[in-house]
Amino acid sequence: MKLLVIAIMLSLALPNVDAQISKAEIVATGLTCSMCSNAINKQLKSLTEVDSVSIDLNTNTFLVHLNKESNVSPRTLKERVEKAGFFVGSMIISMSFENVEVTDNYKLEKDGFSIVFVETKAKTLNGENKAKIMDRGFVTQKEFKKLSKSLSKYPTYLSGSEDDYHVKVIVP
Repeated sequence: MKLLVIAIMLSLALPNVDAQISKAEIVATGLTCSMCSNAINKQLKSLTEVDSVSIDLNTNTFLVHLNKESNVSPRTLKERVEKAGFFVGSMIISMSFENVEVTDNYKLEKDGFSIVFVETKAKTLNGENKAKIMDRGFVTQKEFKKLSKSLSKYPTYLSGSEDDYHVKVIVP
């Protein structure tokens, strides 16, 4: 009984770390025409977790709004872009937080995957925050080469696990 009370008290004291991805800004590479963007659009919209997709043809950016309570991973979105025959050049995800203290190399476990904060000073995240995914396949090859040198200090980055997403918080 005493352990149950302690467990309940600890769960109430911990911050809400259910950081659901609400949006993803995906810059696709290799597009040459509006038919290309249409192929990616169809692939993204076919996901049940996707509420809507808007496209900026000038920058080849797809703004993907996800349904509330969806548990889609960045890898699923990346795979849809690749299924259409293209690549992800950049992916920025938006997540909501409620008083979550993050530091460099802080790892947030999510439904089947992890978010690892890199190059991050200690701060408290509240509300919606944007973070750029820094892993291979989520940035261009050229950028990945540069990043792999500076981010090699993170063991999870070097492991190359597809279930760990290394993100850098974008300060507005």
